[in-house]
Formats: sequence, structure tokens, C-alpha cells
Amino acid sequence: MITCYLRYIIDPYKVKEFEHYAKLWIPLVNQYGGTHLGYFLPHEGASDVAVALFNFPSLAAYEVYRTQSAKDPQCIAAYEYAVDTRCIISYERSFMRPVSVGTNVVTTTTTTRDSSLPVGSAFDTKGDKPVNPRGRFNSSFRGNRNRPSGD
Repeated sequence: MITCYLRYIIDPYKVKEFEHYAKLWIPLVNQYGGTHLGYFLPHEGASDVAVALFNFPSLAAYEVYRTQSAKDPQCIAAYEYAVDTRCIISYERSFMRPVSVGTNVVTTTTTTRDSSLPVGSAFDTKGDKPVNPRGRFNSSFRGNRNRPSGD
């Protein structure tokens, strides 16, 4: 099993719009074989950070979801809603595996960026290494209408 961790930077004046977007995606992830664990909105602390967590049986199952959701009219509409409302400024996606009880295994993380986003500020010209010295991935959400990204 893998857990996808999405960290969003949202417009703090559009939390209601982001919440609507989140409610659109939860059943869509579940429809494609994932188990959505929820979206988490700002409450205390930073007013522009939101998180989503969902599981898939494997990274391969997640990739099937990505391929199928890119063609699904409901997924495309959910993505377009976020673009049109501009409630998402940027996001980063990481994949984690659970730590088993009774072992010395630690969680590993693989951070990826949406392949439909242009190579540029967050990655080198090959699109595979972070350029930002602080290690933050600033995947721009606005204006990228090529692929649903509510996952």
C-alpha cells in the first residue's frame, strides 16, 4: 500500500472554494480504487496550507487511476473548477509507505510533480531534480488545464 500526501498552498480568501473542490475529489478517488482519507483545511497556524491523504494498493494502481481520471468528465470538471476559481496556488505530491509495527523500518518519501506541468522553476531541465535550495516544490496550478490533479 502507498499513501499519497498532497500539500496545497491555497488562497486563504478562497477556503470555501477549495473545500468544494475537495468534496468533489473524495468520491472520485474512491471510485477509481483508492481510499481517500480526507482533506484537511487550515484551522490554526498557516491560513494557506491544506493537505489531502489517500491510499492505493500500489504505485501501479495509482498510475492507473491517474490515466483513467485524466479522461473522466467528472475529474476534468473538478480540476477545471479549481482552475476557474483559482483557489489552489500550488501543490506538492509525495508517496509514502506505512511503518510496520515491531520493525525498524522508516517511512520513505518519493516526491513527484505533475508531468503536465512545465519544467522550470522547481526542477532542472531534465525535470527530475529540485532546483530550489530549500527543497520546496512550487508546482504551479494555475493555467495548467491539461490534466486533472485533485489527487
